[in-house]
Amino acid sequence: RIMRPDDANIAGNVHGGTILKMIEEAGAIISTRHCNSQAGEPCVAALARVERTDFLSPMCIGEVANVSAEITYTSRHSVEVQVNVMSENILTGAKKVTNKATLWYVPLSLKNVNKVLEVPPIQYARKEQEDEGKKRYEEQKLDRLETKQRNGDVILPVINPEPHTVGYSQSSLIHLVGPSDCTLLGFVHGGVTMKLMDEVAGIVAARHCKTNIVTASVDAINFHEKIKKGCVITVSGRMTFTSNKSMEIEVFVDADPFVDESRERYRAVSAFFTYVSLSKEGKPLPVPQLLTETEDEKRRFEEGKGRYLQTKAKRQAQMQQAAQQ
Repeated sequence: RIMRPDDANIAGNVHGGTILKMIEEAGAIISTRHCNSQAGEPCVAALARVERTDFLSPMCIGEVANVSAEITYTSRHSVEVQVNVMSENILTGAKKVTNKATLWYVPLSLKNVNKVLEVPPIQYARKEQEDEGKKRYEEQKLDRLETKQRNGDVILPVINPEPHTVGYSQSSLIHLVGPSDCTLLGFVHGGVTMKLMDEVAGIVAARHCKTNIVTASVDAINFHEKIKKGCVITVSGRMTFTSNKSMEIEVFVDADPFVDESRERYRAVSAFFTYVSLSKEGKPLPVPQLLTETEDEKRRFEEGKGRYLQTKAKRQAQMQQAAQQ
């Protein structure tokens, strides 16, 4: 679809959350279509996880976004989908890849939303493709478990925080889940949640550096539990790490099913977003160093630094491999 002015962020490019929502919609369509391709109980594919996705190039207003999705692996109860996003300048015909993402879905029965159905298997061109997919499946399954176990933090307000501290830029957004946010099953679309998360992360980044900011990448987004229509969700974000030119922001979503008194508030989604600071001309700017005050903030900073160095090393290895080819 063509990108319109209401898709823009404050820098004038397409909002990162809009792109994430389009990616999720493509994944949901192809997964639901595949899971209903054989005779059996009708179902809807629900998003369970988004692997790390990089924003390779900004998309501009007026360009056409082409989103393509392909199923690359199926386990007994989950589907792996690879999504590519390409922007097209319809005036010049120029095309460029802006995003690549990997998403995992599980099929939920239309009759019983707590029932996960079996996934029809796909045919692989080579045995190696199935083996590689199984390896990716086991890795994401382990990471989801580890992430859920460490999800206990909450963000508390700070009185008169100093600039460039964690408390100074931390932000929260409260949203009542309505019918337009939900799937056929009455649970929130993953793309809606990701867009809200990107908005909060963008506010944190802009508060920290007081400049235009853009989404550079999103680390794995883990959907721990479904969010039902009528819930009040709190999307919270805080700065965890800064390098010279990037900011890592932890974002999590807590759901409060206040119409269901039998259920307490719970952690539904968590992820790390990375942003860069831009000048008015769109050039990268130095990022103010994050000032850590508590032991927890210092620990989170070191953990973020580890993720940053790991990603940097992986990117350098890929560049060297490409140069050798």
